[in-house]
Amino acid sequence: MLRGSMPYFNESFFRGLSEQIPDGLLVILAEIDTAPVAAAVFFESDTHLYGRYWGSDGHYDSLHFETCYYQGIDYCIDSGLSVFEPGTQGEHKISRGFSPQATWSAHWLAHPQFSNAIEEYLSEEGRHVDRYIDAVDSRSPYKGPAGDHE
Repeated sequence: MLRGSMPYFNESFFRGLSEQIPDGLLVILAEIDTAPVAAAVFFESDTHLYGRYWGSDGHYDSLHFETCYYQGIDYCIDSGLSVFEPGTQGEHKISRGFSPQATWSAHWLAHPQFSNAIEEYLSEEGRHVDRYIDAVDSRSPYKGPAGDHE
């Protein structure tokens, strides 16, 4: 357990992924003396690398950034991928060269009675996220809107 999170994927989940999309899955594994201590899981298309999951067995200074960002950047350069999307959330991504990007989700609610409350929250949260992206973009060293590196 790290940062208060319980593992939510098990071995069978990853085995299923490797069977369903064997060429679309990338795992960066960190080891100490050949023993795995951390991993970052990415999904790959012909043009994009999407970073999504990270886990470790403890705290290792800067290992998260090395496995989740720097190794992903190197992989994209080496593989000729044009876009690296390291995942949602995290102001720490800005100092590593990533501008915030608006994204979407396709969640399905099993209990429709929660729909109104969730829609209200998401509407308010969406306005907050839009303001945040605008604020960061106005100070970005990149040209154009976030992600539009002309």
